[in-house]
Amino acid sequence: MDKKKICFVTAVPITATSFLRKHMAALSCSYSVHYVCNAALSDVAGLSYDEFHYLPIERGFSIGKDIKALCKLYKCLRANKFVAVHSVTPKAGLLTAIAGWMAAVPVRIHIFTGQVWATRKGFVRWLLKAMDRIIVRLDTHILVDGKSQMAFLEREGVLKPGRATVFADGSISGVDTARFAPNAELRGKIRLELGIKDDMLAFIFVGRLTRDKGIEELLQAFEKLAAERNDVFLLMVGWDEGYGSKMQQYPHIGANNSCYYGATPAPEQVLNAGDVFVLPTYREGFGTSVLEAACTGIPAITSDAYGVLDSIVEGETGLRCKVGDAQGLYECMKYCNEHRPQVLQMGRKARERVLSSFTAERLTECWVEFYGKLLEG
Repeated sequence: MDKKKICFVTAVPITATSFLRKHMAALSCSYSVHYVCNAALSDVAGLSYDEFHYLPIERGFSIGKDIKALCKLYKCLRANKFVAVHSVTPKAGLLTAIAGWMAAVPVRIHIFTGQVWATRKGFVRWLLKAMDRIIVRLDTHILVDGKSQMAFLEREGVLKPGRATVFADGSISGVDTARFAPNAELRGKIRLELGIKDDMLAFIFVGRLTRDKGIEELLQAFEKLAAERNDVFLLMVGWDEGYGSKMQQYPHIGANNSCYYGATPAPEQVLNAGDVFVLPTYREGFGTSVLEAACTGIPAITSDAYGVLDSIVEGETGLRCKVGDAQGLYECMKYCNEHRPQVLQMGRKARERVLSSFTAERLTECWVEFYGKLLEG
């Protein structure tokens, strides 16, 4: 008997390779999994699927290209007679919701992992928010990767109470606990390479170096702390969107107490060099990077942005400051430097929390169970 066909749609391959890899592999045991994305075959190596479909989905707005992509997606969904189609990220979600509805795909699923409109204003905010409302209206099932994010969407009128589902305790993918783990030998090696002295407390950021991640506040806070202390270090890891060079503009941030590491395919290694993870973000889906740091034994300082609220237990696995509050962030960083035994304790509790509630295996089981109930009755 032929397997039922299901389809995943993302705009860029990193969404699937980073968050859907284990889910797709598990689901491929019971279903014929297809994947639609704007990517070359080499970009999706390692993913488990029966068939790949190239689709030129643009992340930004381009009416002409978006209409062409919508038509191609509709033809793909119609021709393959999928029993379910599942989208991730806003643009892919909108096109898939419309094309799936037009093609009469019985089960149409979207998972919200953060809202780009959360920090926008005026017409742009209204337009982007309207796109999410269309997704909710046309899809048959809505998932959200965190409880605080779901509450935010309900407050904003995008979701009605009871309309969406959060798997387990949250997160789209959970954490690969074998990959993200404390490693004393690796810690010593990387700290030596980067010039992080043994007595230094290293604050580490991993992600896109952009305004929405709170990088300006992070640099301001560390500048103030570094002016007072010579036993702190700032390690910045990720794609630079204009802030890597700004580190040099602060008089107390230099080669002796900071490093822009750049992007890396192995964040689990460089995380071992850190002592406190910092994510003063303006908006977030769930904060998977916080969980990955936690699994490495590192507590976090986060903002109180709606999505990232679920990623720590304040005072137990990390600390929290307000969005856009450089002074509050500085005070959290200063506390960590002055209370290092408590930092170690929070790191241990952070790892325990991930191992009990946020493993990749637990989230994959939820995805498989969800599809089983929907498609097998």
